[in-house]
Amino acid sequence: MKHRIVVLGAGYAGAFAAGNLARRLSPADTEITVVNAVPDFVERMRLHQLAIGQDLAFRKLADVFAGTGVRLRLARVTGVDPERRTVAVTGEDGDGELAYDTLLYALGSSVAHHGVPGVAEYAFDVTGRSSALRLRERLAGLGEGGTVLVVGEGLTGIETATEFAESRPDLSVALAARGELGAWLSPKARRHLRQAFDRLGITVHEHTGIEAVEPTQAIAADGTSIPADVTVWSAGFAVHPIAAASGLEVAETGQIVVDRTMRSVSHPDVYAAGDCAYAIGENGRPLPMSCASAGFTNMQATAAIIARLTGSQVPTTGLKYHGNHISLGRRDAIFQMVDGDVRSKSWYLGGRTAARLKSGVLKGAGWGIAHPTFGMPKRKRRLATAPDRAGVRAAA
Repeated sequence: MKHRIVVLGAGYAGAFAAGNLARRLSPADTEITVVNAVPDFVERMRLHQLAIGQDLAFRKLADVFAGTGVRLRLARVTGVDPERRTVAVTGEDGDGELAYDTLLYALGSSVAHHGVPGVAEYAFDVTGRSSALRLRERLAGLGEGGTVLVVGEGLTGIETATEFAESRPDLSVALAARGELGAWLSPKARRHLRQAFDRLGITVHEHTGIEAVEPTQAIAADGTSIPADVTVWSAGFAVHPIAAASGLEVAETGQIVVDRTMRSVSHPDVYAAGDCAYAIGENGRPLPMSCASAGFTNMQATAAIIARLTGSQVPTTGLKYHGNHISLGRRDAIFQMVDGDVRSKSWYLGGRTAARLKSGVLKGAGWGIAHPTFGMPKRKRRLATAPDRAGVRAAA
């Protein structure tokens, strides 16, 4: 029988990994299935644009994988049993179960509520298409002078606040930061960021932790009330508890603990990539949840899977975080390089040039997903052992 590879999730990590595997492994020996809850590839890095009313084109996954040999299963993952090597799913066809010989877990992340009262009931977020569309509908109903509070001073919060303020100057946009705005940036980049916020009329509440969200306001730790017709929560990400519930070894974050090759340290048939992988970078620190990390980890995971199945030496890909690229609306951006300890270097790129670079990165990522097998070796590699499940597992 063929070796069954199941990829969970078709985001930036999962979609490209599936195409990579399909291009480099012989279909005579392998069967690759991708499980995803929605039929489209969602460009998560652009969901704040969707939320503010910009029209985005979504690629159908069926078109993405057409001609690659990858099977697409539209369903939601409800459980993983690494002992039986099965995945439980539910979809339009009802409940089902998929068996695997090798599993690549790339289910990504969602918004982290941090247990703050009112976030689940009243706040919005831009971590998924459905939530972004819900926010889009709410913002469309706000008239002139409507108040929007973005909670979180990370990349998502900054990009969301600036995009909203530029696209809807009739709204009053504010951002609540637990610390100093752009504290991790170099001094020059920090000044650029503050100038952009001033230019766009964004109010910044620094050193302001939000401890409750209500329908028309947010309550800060000191009891201050911040008016907000709409609160957008961007205070971090969380992974789905499926991995922890499955018995896989996970970190305190719920991410799957992996070795240098993105292989689960507790179950060698399982690999993880993207936000759900607790991977240690070259600086000895966990990789941040980001699109860049999704690229590093999916390349390493697929390279390791291919090498082990074909009897080759497992290569190592770079796991070094190079910098932050932050959009400040459509015509401004900051590209901040970092050193090996993830400390900002003095040099940065800003303005329209940085914005054009960020636009190119987004387009390149989208094009790469739409052509998942482009530029890869055309030779289909056979498995090192006969393609029976027991033999291949032993060889792994």
